[in-house]
Amino acid sequence: MYFFRKKDPNRPNNINLRIMHFINALAILIFLAGIIYKLIQWLAK
Repeated sequence: MYFFRKKDPNRPNNINLRIMHFINALAILIFLAGIIYKLIQWLAK
């Protein structure tokens, strides 16, 4: 997986990349929350 990669000293650690990753993670979480919500709704009826 990606997360365990060593930090590349040559790669610039700019704030835009951080914001992009944060928004991406947030979008994935919201997506998963929506799927779980729909599953619960579907199972509850």
